[in-house]
Amino acid sequence: MELRHLRYFVAVAEELHFRRAAEQLHVAQPAVSEQIRKLEAELGVTLLNRTHRDVSLTVAGAALLEEARVVLRQADVAVQAARTAQQGQLGRLHVGYLADSLPASIPRALARFRIAAPGIEVLLRAGPASRLAKDVSDGTLDLAILCLPAPVGDLRVTGLGTETAVVALPATDRLAAYPSVSPRQIGERQLVLLPRAHNPGFHDGVVAAWRTAGLMPAYLDTAQADIGHAQLAVASGAGVAVLPASSAERVAVPGVRIVPLQGGPTCEIAIVSRPQASTRVAGFIALAERLAHAETKRQSLAVAA
Repeated sequence: MELRHLRYFVAVAEELHFRRAAEQLHVAQPAVSEQIRKLEAELGVTLLNRTHRDVSLTVAGAALLEEARVVLRQADVAVQAARTAQQGQLGRLHVGYLADSLPASIPRALARFRIAAPGIEVLLRAGPASRLAKDVSDGTLDLAILCLPAPVGDLRVTGLGTETAVVALPATDRLAAYPSVSPRQIGERQLVLLPRAHNPGFHDGVVAAWRTAGLMPAYLDTAQADIGHAQLAVASGAGVAVLPASSAERVAVPGVRIVPLQGGPTCEIAIVSRPQASTRVAGFIALAERLAHAETKRQSLAVAA
């Protein structure tokens, strides 16, 4: 089977007219008819119903159409990759992420991706979940790492694991010596949270966890989506911060201790991308997914031990 056969078939299937398909392909109509006959003969099925008045797809033709489109798109990507590689530049990968919720597997995936594809320039941008999802849909970003639920619409979602929560407490607080704490132990102390607009899934999860425990504390949203800023608020006596575990553990502020939160919110960390991703996007997602699952397995074994 040749790509030319598929291109001719897709043109006819979309136009449902041999003459218009030939005009689109800039070839003579008999050539289109001949290539379709060769494709049907090779496959051993009838792809198109033909009459003097119209052309329609058979069941087999409709099934082939979707797959043929995918094959042709991937062929175009491969051609473009070869051409850009000839020029020494494989392109760019635009990655969006939530600054407050980024699993450790992502930095490792970025490092390995850079080694595996040195010709691809990786550009990173942090932002709120809603904007990141919109930028992926619009094509401004190739992919984004988000905390679900988020407004992902028709984007493809690849799960990376579960994000848990931690509590940032003043080091002098009696609870800071505990191996973990619960919402009931914290009670109705004022909670310091990152802005809801930045990561609504996690923010709403915190509120729900306290309400489930029958508590109604006051909430203080920080002025900016910054883990260090939230911990500084704790150090200054503003309250107790509830933060995503993955990022809070990367920032140390003197006078503040990070303690796991039992019975707190959890959310799924996922990569969102457009349904028809390029080879470089698909390659990064596969790498990130593999490393995330390996990290989850490592943590499970550590707990069991």
